[in-house]
Amino acid sequence: MSSETSAPATGTRESTSATPPGGVEHVDVLIVGAGLSGIGAACQLRAGHPGRSVAVLESRGASGGTWDLFRYPGVRSDSDMFTFGYRWRPWPSHTALADGGLILDYVRTVAREQGVDRLVRYHHKVLGADWDSAAARWTVRIERDGEPLTMTCGFLWGATGYYDYEEGHTPVFPGRERFRGQVVHPQHWPEDLDYAGKRVVVIGSGATAITLLPSMAGTTEHITMLQRTPTYILPQPGEDPWSRLFDKLPLPAAVTYPVVRWKNVLRLVASYQLARRFPRQAKAVIRRFTEPQLPEGVSFDEHFQPSYDPWDQRLCVVPDGDLFKALRDGQASVVTDTIETFDETGIALTSGEHLDADIIVTATGLKLLAFGGLELSLDGERIDVSQAMSYKGLMLSGVPNFAYTIGYTNASWTLKADLVGEYVVRLLSHLDEHGLRAVVPVRDESVGERPFMDLASGYIQRALDDLPKQGDRAPWMLRQNYLQDVRTIRRDRIDDEALAFS
Repeated sequence: MSSETSAPATGTRESTSATPPGGVEHVDVLIVGAGLSGIGAACQLRAGHPGRSVAVLESRGASGGTWDLFRYPGVRSDSDMFTFGYRWRPWPSHTALADGGLILDYVRTVAREQGVDRLVRYHHKVLGADWDSAAARWTVRIERDGEPLTMTCGFLWGATGYYDYEEGHTPVFPGRERFRGQVVHPQHWPEDLDYAGKRVVVIGSGATAITLLPSMAGTTEHITMLQRTPTYILPQPGEDPWSRLFDKLPLPAAVTYPVVRWKNVLRLVASYQLARRFPRQAKAVIRRFTEPQLPEGVSFDEHFQPSYDPWDQRLCVVPDGDLFKALRDGQASVVTDTIETFDETGIALTSGEHLDADIIVTATGLKLLAFGGLELSLDGERIDVSQAMSYKGLMLSGVPNFAYTIGYTNASWTLKADLVGEYVVRLLSHLDEHGLRAVVPVRDESVGERPFMDLASGYIQRALDDLPKQGDRAPWMLRQNYLQDVRTIRRDRIDDEALAFS
């Protein structure tokens, strides 16, 4: 990291704004969540609408969201940082797949640089919000350090991510109570967990599991990744070669960063589109890069060849092939099987094998939670968000003056988060220019419904019934294509026929 970001911010400074004595505080824009999305949203609002009052409410005691919450060994991004970083603030390193500490430092440094750290109010849990049509404002119910609090705002922005911060997904494992060792979920990693010299089994095959394996290998006696089904895994350079090359040239980051970023954007979009259109060829390419890195005796077909096509579920990447190196060194292994039962000393598999374990890590996925569990209502009537339709992947039909940030599932989260921020800034400017106070997407009943996300991943499928719908055509379709969204979100006219202004 560059010297300007080397000193970590604490991320725990309270906003200096205070509730007026005997009254209810009102802000123009209220942002829920102080993670990557919320900090970015506040920065874009400060730049585009410096005169507007803004507050960021964070339920936890620190900023950073995911990157402060997750503390398991090796936690890192599975997207390259030149697209995961903000478009308007260069990522200050050559590291492509950065660890959680570097990302947290980056987010907090940006917040400090832009002055939005002073807008964040910690230990403020938003419970619900009711839209008053007559007053054209939201009344927001909040719990602050266990005490009820009310605020009002003209525009509400959910930057809560899409998973439950309180608990991850853990299946019911037969015999779990019999196991004499320790069972840990990565979302709640104990700070004092000592795994040195221990036998560890990691249940799962997604991004968390393939991060834990090489990070813990070498310290443990042995670590095993137990997967029910394989995942597509590709090695990727830990540093971006173009960034390294440009570093040798007398060019400022304002010039080089967009070039590297767009190179990676085009690579992401092209590889996804080609994989979806030519899955057989995509499988062959993945095999060509992965199979030579496996140690002798480890079968690619058994452990690294899923039954589904690439991008039916997320494709995982490993920096510099660290997962495969741990396998080659004999410090780690992969077992593809199903669990019969936990017992006193480990896990009995349906094949008859037994995995001895002192520690079992259940890297079994996230539990999705729409808008952080925020309950929305309209003039006192509860809004069932599962019956609403997503507008451009950033607003909801029938919900006035409300936006939300949810990133891509096939590319970097921040690519979409930046676009949402640009859109909200444009939308608020349009309201100002025309003397308007409210905007709401109006659903076209002729538009067919589709699931909100089309990934077959278990964590998505388990939550679809609680998520909004998307439509079968624009602007109701939730596109997973950054290039298309640049046109439709950044450049299309703001007052299209799907929006009603008042």
